[in-house]
Amino acid sequence: MNTEISITVKPEEEKNEALIQKIIRREIKIQKGINVSPCDKLLSVFIKKSIDARHGQVKIHLRYKIYINENPEETQGKIPEWKNADGKKSVLIIGSGPAGLFGALTLLEKGIKPVIIERGSDTAQRRKDIALISTKNQVNENSNYCFGEGGAGTFSDGKLYTRSNKRGDIGEVLRIFAHFGADKKILTDAHPHIGTDRLPKVINAMREKIIELGGEIHFDTKMTGFITGDSVSGVAAKTIRGIHTEETASGEKKDFYADAVLLCTGHSASDVYEIVAEAAPDALEAKTFAAGVRVEHPRELIDAIQFHGKKDAGLGAAEYRVTTQVDGRGVYSFCMCPGGFVVPSASGPNEIVVNGMSTASRNSKWSNAAIVVEIRPEDIPEVFVKQAEEKKCPALAGLLFRTFIEKKAKENGDGQAAPSQMIKDFIAGKKSASLIPSSYTPGTVSSDLNTWLPEHISKRLKEGFKNIDKNMHGFISDSAILIAPETRTSTPVRIVRDKESFECTGLKNLYPCGEGSGYSGGIVSSAMDGQNACKKIIRKFFGEV
Repeated sequence: MNTEISITVKPEEEKNEALIQKIIRREIKIQKGINVSPCDKLLSVFIKKSIDARHGQVKIHLRYKIYINENPEETQGKIPEWKNADGKKSVLIIGSGPAGLFGALTLLEKGIKPVIIERGSDTAQRRKDIALISTKNQVNENSNYCFGEGGAGTFSDGKLYTRSNKRGDIGEVLRIFAHFGADKKILTDAHPHIGTDRLPKVINAMREKIIELGGEIHFDTKMTGFITGDSVSGVAAKTIRGIHTEETASGEKKDFYADAVLLCTGHSASDVYEIVAEAAPDALEAKTFAAGVRVEHPRELIDAIQFHGKKDAGLGAAEYRVTTQVDGRGVYSFCMCPGGFVVPSASGPNEIVVNGMSTASRNSKWSNAAIVVEIRPEDIPEVFVKQAEEKKCPALAGLLFRTFIEKKAKENGDGQAAPSQMIKDFIAGKKSASLIPSSYTPGTVSSDLNTWLPEHISKRLKEGFKNIDKNMHGFISDSAILIAPETRTSTPVRIVRDKESFECTGLKNLYPCGEGSGYSGGIVSSAMDGQNACKKIIRKFFGEV
């Protein structure tokens, strides 16, 4: 027989295997009512670990699958079987982020040819382009932290934690990552994380498999429009037959045709929303998003707060997740990066955007997180609502507002050096006389964020910080710096799709998915969304899943 149990140990007990086995035998009887005699053969397979630092004492929770007098079955499941593409049917995939790559692999389970169109460069060139942001203040609008092979997560952390349990098989996504070279710890960690130093190699291996099986990937190739035709069904919606593209270096134009188009261009491709709005403005709708700042502390300070002063217990850098309400809107942390860095994430030369990342080791001397304010469509200033109406697509108002904030940051920064303020000065409403050192390599510029961040954001941030400090005493500290702005936690726009078919309601044969569609957030949920969308494509065009 087999069963699962969880046990709790102190940090210093975690590596004591004899003690662990003793506790397991005891807990099997307590939790499951099963008596295990000394003659019984017992095998314990580790499943997951989590750290609980609440209530003033650090505890380690360990979960095991227990086999009693039997051989273990396959505990981790299998990866899919991929086939060579026969070329009879093909799907255009716009974007090579997790939704695009996992969508391509899903198509290859049925031997359907994926043709990936990626505006950015491969990871090798992309790494060079990203370096120029910090060293030369040069932002390549097509190859940067947001655009390029692997998507935004490739060079900005590689977190794999998700709460999207009902979206698909999280385990399968993790197994596929592990198959392509990720550390197998992601299969058991409570908050799995590949790390930006390792994820590019994993992405490269996925690309090589897709090409090996007959797929195509066209880097440095930007979609500039849809090729449409009359609807086969006779309804008003246009039918997508293919796309217009342009090579970003040469300007050479080329058209691509396919049986369907998977649109997974990420949360920063503003021009894609313009393309959709031009083709079918009703295919877009406004949605809630968020904007705020990155807050960075010394790692030692966050570790001390979260682990209640306990040092070097083999626990690694401490994480935190905070949420509060201020004047009817959520103020919360996003993409917390323990032992990490703040990085420049602008996708154009006329803006400043910041994000956070950690390497696999999470061993820098800083820890940072986005602290952002919920923004609902009704919170958008009227000027941007009118601008969107002039474009004949009201749903674009939030996108215009986001762009405004990012351009104001540029005006208050210097190149890609970001406007920054000590947290205590921000709350007091005064410009910082000096700034502490930061992990943000383009540099920081002292700026009173209150003077240019929209008031409904800055006021809620101030109260939010005070609320957070009540539970994390020391969060408001002389060692805490704010770096602005954080605006890309999610998109302000959703590309509307049918709940059952995943097909865009205004554009037939178009399947929006991933973060840019407004239906997912993060690497794993986007990967599952790409898988699910491609299963819908297979069902519609090829009659099977």
